[in-house]
Amino acid sequence: MPSLNEEEIKKEVMNLHEVIYNKYGYEMKYIRPPKGEYSEKTVDYCNKLGYTTVMWSFAYDDWDENKQGREEYAKKKILDNIHNGAVILLHGNSKDNTNILDYCIKEIKSMGYEFATLDQFER
Repeated sequence: MPSLNEEEIKKEVMNLHEVIYNKYGYEMKYIRPPKGEYSEKTVDYCNKLGYTTVMWSFAYDDWDENKQGREEYAKKKILDNIHNGAVILLHGNSKDNTNILDYCIKEIKSMGYEFATLDQFER
Protein backbone atom coordinates (compact mmCIF):
# COMPACT_ATOMS: atom_id res chain seq x y z
CA MET A 1 0.00 0.00 0.00
CA PRO A 2 2.79 2.52 0.59
CA SER A 3 3.34 2.87 -3.17
CA LEU A 4 -0.32 3.73 -3.83
CA ASN A 5 -1.77 7.22 -3.99
CA GLU A 6 -4.79 8.16 -1.86
CA GLU A 7 -7.28 7.42 -4.63
CA GLU A 8 -5.80 3.94 -5.15
CA ILE A 9 -5.75 3.26 -1.41
CA LYS A 10 -9.40 4.29 -1.15
CA LYS A 11 -10.35 2.05 -4.08
CA GLU A 12 -8.51 -0.96 -2.60
CA VAL A 13 -9.94 -0.48 0.88
CA MET A 14 -13.50 0.28 -0.20
CA ASN A 15 -13.55 -2.68 -2.62
CA LEU A 16 -12.46 -4.93 0.24
CA HIS A 17 -15.06 -3.37 2.53
CA GLU A 18 -17.79 -4.05 -0.02
CA VAL A 19 -16.75 -7.68 -0.54
CA ILE A 20 -16.60 -8.35 3.20
CA TYR A 21 -19.97 -6.71 3.77
CA ASN A 22 -21.67 -8.49 0.85
CA LYS A 23 -20.26 -11.89 1.79
CA TYR A 24 -20.45 -11.74 5.60
CA GLY A 25 -22.69 -8.80 6.49
CA TYR A 26 -19.80 -7.31 8.50
CA GLU A 27 -18.93 -3.62 8.44
CA MET A 28 -15.15 -3.42 8.41
CA LYS A 29 -13.54 -1.07 10.88
CA TYR A 30 -10.08 -2.61 11.08
CA ILE A 31 -7.53 -3.06 8.35
CA ARG A 32 -4.38 -5.13 8.13
CA PRO A 33 -1.79 -3.80 5.70
CA PRO A 34 -1.03 -6.41 3.03
CA LYS A 35 2.38 -7.99 3.68
CA GLY A 36 2.65 -5.72 6.73
CA GLU A 37 3.80 -2.93 4.45
CA TYR A 38 2.56 0.49 5.52
CA SER A 39 3.65 4.07 5.84
CA GLU A 40 2.50 7.04 7.89
CA LYS A 41 0.54 8.12 4.80
CA THR A 42 -1.33 4.80 4.47
CA VAL A 43 -2.14 4.58 8.19
CA ASP A 44 -3.27 8.22 8.28
CA TYR A 45 -5.41 7.87 5.16
CA CYS A 46 -7.01 4.64 6.37
CA ASN A 47 -7.79 6.42 9.65
CA LYS A 48 -9.46 9.21 7.65
CA LEU A 49 -11.54 6.54 5.89
CA GLY A 50 -12.68 5.36 9.32
CA TYR A 51 -10.44 2.31 9.81
CA THR A 52 -8.01 1.37 12.54
CA THR A 53 -4.83 -0.26 11.28
CA VAL A 54 -4.02 -3.46 13.15
CA MET A 55 -0.82 -5.46 12.91
CA TRP A 56 -0.22 -9.02 14.01
CA SER A 57 2.22 -10.45 16.49
CA PHE A 58 2.65 -13.77 14.72
CA ALA A 59 2.52 -14.99 11.14
CA TYR A 60 4.20 -17.70 9.13
CA ASP A 61 4.47 -18.67 5.47
CA ASP A 62 1.00 -20.23 5.36
CA TRP A 63 0.00 -17.93 2.47
CA ASP A 64 2.30 -19.86 0.09
CA GLU A 65 0.08 -22.45 -1.57
CA ASN A 66 3.22 -24.31 -2.71
CA LYS A 67 4.09 -24.93 0.95
CA GLN A 68 1.04 -26.92 2.03
CA GLY A 69 1.06 -30.40 3.56
CA ARG A 70 3.02 -29.25 6.60
CA GLU A 71 0.36 -29.61 9.26
CA GLU A 72 2.73 -30.62 12.09
CA TYR A 73 5.00 -27.70 11.19
CA ALA A 74 2.02 -25.33 11.24
CA LYS A 75 0.77 -26.62 14.60
CA LYS A 76 4.22 -26.15 16.13
CA LYS A 77 4.65 -22.66 14.66
CA ILE A 78 1.29 -21.53 15.98
CA LEU A 79 1.41 -23.14 19.40
CA ASP A 80 5.03 -22.13 20.06
CA ASN A 81 4.16 -18.47 19.45
CA ILE A 82 1.08 -18.05 21.63
CA HIS A 83 1.32 -15.38 24.30
CA ASN A 84 -0.95 -12.95 26.13
CA GLY A 85 -2.35 -10.47 23.64
CA ALA A 86 -1.26 -12.48 20.60
CA VAL A 87 -2.78 -11.45 17.30
CA ILE A 88 -2.34 -14.45 15.02
CA LEU A 89 -2.41 -13.98 11.25
CA LEU A 90 -3.61 -17.09 9.45
CA HIS A 91 -4.37 -16.92 5.74
CA GLY A 92 -7.65 -18.39 4.50
CA ASN A 93 -6.10 -19.92 1.40
CA SER A 94 -4.08 -22.38 3.52
CA LYS A 95 -5.45 -25.93 3.51
CA ASP A 96 -3.12 -26.67 6.42
CA ASN A 97 -4.80 -23.95 8.49
CA THR A 98 -8.23 -25.33 7.62
CA ASN A 99 -7.17 -28.79 8.72
CA ILE A 100 -5.52 -27.77 12.01
CA LEU A 101 -7.59 -24.82 13.17
CA ASP A 102 -9.94 -26.82 15.41
CA TYR A 103 -6.98 -28.62 17.01
CA CYS A 104 -5.06 -25.37 17.59
CA ILE A 105 -8.06 -23.58 19.11
CA LYS A 106 -8.62 -26.44 21.54
CA GLU A 107 -4.91 -26.58 22.44
CA ILE A 108 -4.69 -22.83 22.96
CA LYS A 109 -7.75 -22.92 25.22
CA SER A 110 -6.27 -25.85 27.16
CA MET A 111 -3.18 -23.68 27.74
CA GLY A 112 -5.47 -21.26 29.59
CA TYR A 113 -5.88 -18.63 26.89
CA GLU A 114 -9.14 -17.10 25.71
CA PHE A 115 -10.08 -15.77 22.30
CA ALA A 116 -11.50 -12.28 21.91
CA THR A 117 -12.42 -9.93 19.13
CA LEU A 118 -10.40 -6.77 18.66
CA ASP A 119 -13.35 -4.87 20.13
CA GLN A 120 -13.10 -6.96 23.31
CA PHE A 121 -9.34 -6.74 23.57
CA GLU A 122 -8.17 -4.70 26.54
CA ARG A 123 -5.68 -2.01 25.62
